[in-house]
Amino acid sequence: MFDSNDLLVSPGRCTLSGAPEGHDALVLAGLASRGEGPPLLHVARDDARLQRLAEAAAFFAPDVEVRRFPAWDCLPYDRVSPNAEIVAERADVLSRLAADAAPPPLLLTTVNALVQRVPPRRAFRDAVFSVAAGEDVDVEALTGFLARNGYHRTGTVREAGEYAMRGGILDVFPPGDERPLRLDLLGDTLERIRVFDPGTQRTSGSRDRLTLKPAGEIWLDEASVARFRAGYRELFGAVSGDPLYAAVSEGRKQIGMEHWLPLFHAGLDTLFDYAPDAAVTLDHGADAMRDARLETIADYYDARRTFLEARRGRGREADDDAPAYRPLPQEMLYLDAAAWDRHLDARPVGEFSPFAAPPEARRRGAIVDLGGRRSYDFAAARTKARAGTAEPPDANVFDLFRERAVTEARQGRRVVVAAFTPGSRERLRQLLADHGVHGLAPAEGWAAALALPAGAVALVVLGLDHGFTTRDTALFGEQDILGERLVRSRRRRPADFVADAGSLSAGDLVVHVDHGIGRFEGLETVVVGNAPHDCLRLTYAGEDRLYLPVENVEALSRYGSEEAGAALDRLGGAGWQARKARLKKRLRDMAG
Repeated sequence: MFDSNDLLVSPGRCTLSGAPEGHDALVLAGLASRGEGPPLLHVARDDARLQRLAEAAAFFAPDVEVRRFPAWDCLPYDRVSPNAEIVAERADVLSRLAADAAPPPLLLTTVNALVQRVPPRRAFRDAVFSVAAGEDVDVEALTGFLARNGYHRTGTVREAGEYAMRGGILDVFPPGDERPLRLDLLGDTLERIRVFDPGTQRTSGSRDRLTLKPAGEIWLDEASVARFRAGYRELFGAVSGDPLYAAVSEGRKQIGMEHWLPLFHAGLDTLFDYAPDAAVTLDHGADAMRDARLETIADYYDARRTFLEARRGRGREADDDAPAYRPLPQEMLYLDAAAWDRHLDARPVGEFSPFAAPPEARRRGAIVDLGGRRSYDFAAARTKARAGTAEPPDANVFDLFRERAVTEARQGRRVVVAAFTPGSRERLRQLLADHGVHGLAPAEGWAAALALPAGAVALVVLGLDHGFTTRDTALFGEQDILGERLVRSRRRRPADFVADAGSLSAGDLVVHVDHGIGRFEGLETVVVGNAPHDCLRLTYAGEDRLYLPVENVEALSRYGSEEAGAALDRLGGAGWQARKARLKKRLRDMAG
């Protein structure tokens, strides 16, 4: 086993073997909470991994400050801007890093984000507007600060980086705050600062002071506009008829202008510069992802240059129907492989690997064995049973889990089961209890799980695809037991959509996106191919039934209770499809 106090404290690169996904988050949480040693900058492969790591690290070490720095969600040399929420989150992290003497104990980012250069630290350090309730405020200066520093004016404030002005009331949603703020102004006096809900617009608290930081990485003040104009002309010469140049010259935002970020600042930094003393850890395969990203950047740059030169050859560079795209040289906006390696060479660097290291490699000192292994996969055992292996053909996955849990406990390991949601945790608890698993105990955190009596099986809510085993812990994921789960990208849904089957009660009316209004009767376990599947039992007109797998619960939205009196649709009938078609036509008419 390893000593966390001696890990990643001296410059040099090592491999951290025995760290499958999930266990690496536990190791990061332990390193970040040790109190001594450098802060950590972890580089995830992509944004999906970044999200999972952030959630897992917060679960394993809830008292440790964890900050995420995501990448732009657009392609290199794109014509569109990155998502406003992502821009606001990045600006908040950069502002905090620029203002604080030390970075947070754990800073999470991605390969794509780390490859890209960012505004210099001094730019964020100097761009702050602060005022307290009861003080006089120059309203024109305040709104000017918002307009110059990346805030978007809108009618109703709902997302970070937005502001709205209505008479003597100014609503603003500063990046990094959980909720927006409402400023009550009486003339030049800021009477009070209230917190409000962006959904209902109702106030729910107050603040003593307002501190505003940039909401983006580009601000259109006089100095930055002048820098952009000079740099753009120096690189591209005459720019008559260029909509980007015209918009920025007038101090207006232009969609996609973030891709000319270097021209707005007097030099750029990297995320390494914002965390100069941090040790770096890398996801397994991060170097390969870096090479692929750099290759993609080069391809897009070459495509833009080739197209621009072809337009010049035809004398159509200033075509109004398709304005010319003048790309910046790669080195101005992105790191290359050599610069990446130079930044890493001066730091302690650890690269996670899910594989166990052979003894001879461990003796060379460049590999540290963290002692983790991927947990036993019961779904694989079930598949082997069906294929006619040594397992009995009627082997039940829950019986196999019961036997494995007893074995792990006898070997001194704490047994933990991680479910994706509270509802799925309750279903797992019922299924395991029905198959003779004793000592099942829900736990609301990692510390609570470890504090349970010996022999207990802790049930936690943690979004791990697969579990892991260490010297003293055996953690099994929901997919390890039940098999593969339908994975969807996270997106915002209306409040009526059902996020978890546990939120429904028997008798509730629901709307299936393909079948219309039905009645939820409860959960039922259906055995298909010797594998149990939890399904929602829905009843339609004529007592027709539909069994919907719980992983597809997002196909439902809530209609009301049984007392609502709505008529059920006929399963497979044409009524629901006709109503959908009429509604789509009305929406098209409204849009027209």
